[in-house]
Amino acid sequence: MNRKIFVVVTLMALAITSALAGMNNPMVGGKEMYPTKNIIENAVNSADHTTLVAAVKAAGLVETLEGPGPFTVFAPTNEAFGKLPAGTVDTLLKPENKATLTKVLTYHVVAGRLSAHDLMKKIKEGNGTAELTTVEGGKLWIMQHDGKHIELKDEKGGTALVTISNVFQSNGVIHVIDSVVMPN
Repeated sequence: MNRKIFVVVTLMALAITSALAGMNNPMVGGKEMYPTKNIIENAVNSADHTTLVAAVKAAGLVETLEGPGPFTVFAPTNEAFGKLPAGTVDTLLKPENKATLTKVLTYHVVAGRLSAHDLMKKIKEGNGTAELTTVEGGKLWIMQHDGKHIELKDEKGGTALVTISNVFQSNGVIHVIDSVVMPN
């Protein structure tokens, strides 16, 4: 290859890399989330998701969420878990409750990589609401809240707001939510 062409191609690659680096994912839990890392690699760095990470480990779902996916994860914060009745999290984390914990966690996961734009498109196509099937097999309904946020409604009628959207991962996307959604 001609040296001038090589230099030009190298400079263009550096410019593209710099431009892409400027399109950072949102900060979550005080840490940058990297689109080149998988869901688990990023989640373990978020100070706001230590309860979720502990639950994923207790349920034995680490390997799954490190897999190729793609997954859309609605990730409750520590504060969201704190809204549950006293003792709920401790009870769920007990080994004898692994099946129930797994059911709750997989209810927060949808197959595929659905960005906020994709979710809003589904909401518009559904005339204001859309139904998602979770990996657990249950249903979540999504709708627009206050004209700018996405709201989830679970099978028990509980709701959660997406507080941070489009945290892209190598194997999917995370949308941070302010409440734990519950399956039937």
